[in-house]
Amino acid sequence: MKITSEKIKDIFIKIADVLIENKNYLTELDAAIGDADHGINMARGFTKVKEKIEPNGFKNNSDLVKTVAMTLISTVGGASGPLYGTAFLNISKVIPDSDFDIDSLINIGETVIEGIQRLGKAQQGEKTMLDTIIPVVNSLRESKGKGLSLERALEECKKAAEEGMKATIPLQATKGRASYLGERSKGHQDPGATSSYLIIKVIVDELISEME
Repeated sequence: MKITSEKIKDIFIKIADVLIENKNYLTELDAAIGDADHGINMARGFTKVKEKIEPNGFKNNSDLVKTVAMTLISTVGGASGPLYGTAFLNISKVIPDSDFDIDSLINIGETVIEGIQRLGKAQQGEKTMLDTIIPVVNSLRESKGKGLSLERALEECKKAAEEGMKATIPLQATKGRASYLGERSKGHQDPGATSSYLIIKVIVDELISEME
């Protein structure tokens, strides 16, 4: 499947719109266990992303994703800016300019996990964005092993992302501001896992729409 930089730009604009639309929801989630600024920070960062990329053309996917990464690092407050910025910066180093297949998506997912773990020192099960992202990559690997079509693999990984996000509700946070609450962090969905799910959902839905 070939994805042009114009299509990637369109995906990022849709991601920005979804995060801006969910600003209050993400902030409410963060108010329960954090600084009550996750939605505000993500909306601000992706508003800047939209402003930066919308009027411009990009010679390749790598340049576009790197621009997104640097914009997030410079404009998103809290832990989210460096974490998402690092994730997209890593993606910019491996994203293909021609054909996307399940192997390239697994490679992208693995580099995202590597960047976030290097910076945040988190593992799955610690009530963070990785509780959404790691199941996605595991699902893609399983789909490859089963020989599923790319479309089916994408549908399966979107389900894994949602399940991972919801699985943060009973967890006790051991990383970030939420970890200060100890047992009281249980019973709340993690805002970072939620914003990760929203981003992944847009990407998957847009990639599937390209196949139809």
